Amino acid sequence: MLREGEPAPDFELTNDEGETVTLSALRGKPVVLYFYPKDDTPGCTTEACEFRDAYDRFREQGVEILGVSPDTEASHQKFKSKYELPFTLLADPDHQTAEAYGVWKEKKNYGKTYMGIERSTFVIDADGKVARAMRGIRPAGHAAKVLETLG
Repeated sequence: MLREGEPAPDFELTNDEGETVTLSALRGKPVVLYFYPKDDTPGCTTEACEFRDAYDRFREQGVEILGVSPDTEASHQKFKSKYELPFTLLADPDHQTAEAYGVWKEKKNYGKTYMGIERSTFVIDADGKVARAMRGIRPAGHAAKVLETLG
């Protein structure tokens, strides 16, 4: 399990515009990397819209926000457009990045067991280390909690 103070695993994922994004290219600025289960579902929409509404406050601190889910680039484009999300969404269809961060978990819902994303956020400092690991979070009020951790 990834712990605070450890180097954040680098990744190479495609964003909602089809461009490649790597964590290492963002060195020098703090990053909020949040993992969510699925575009345009109630909890994920709540979480994304809270990050959207607080976006200017994150940007004032020089923070880059990245949302990651197993959805496709096309799905991310629709989700981003529908809710006017100003930050980057990354496609992790083979869930390799989710696995590297330890958030690809067995889940249960209505008696069914399946693999999926455990809603989690990692605050990564400018040096590429995990400053804060927040796992199994609730969407409502989460963006404010992340802002608090940034000081």
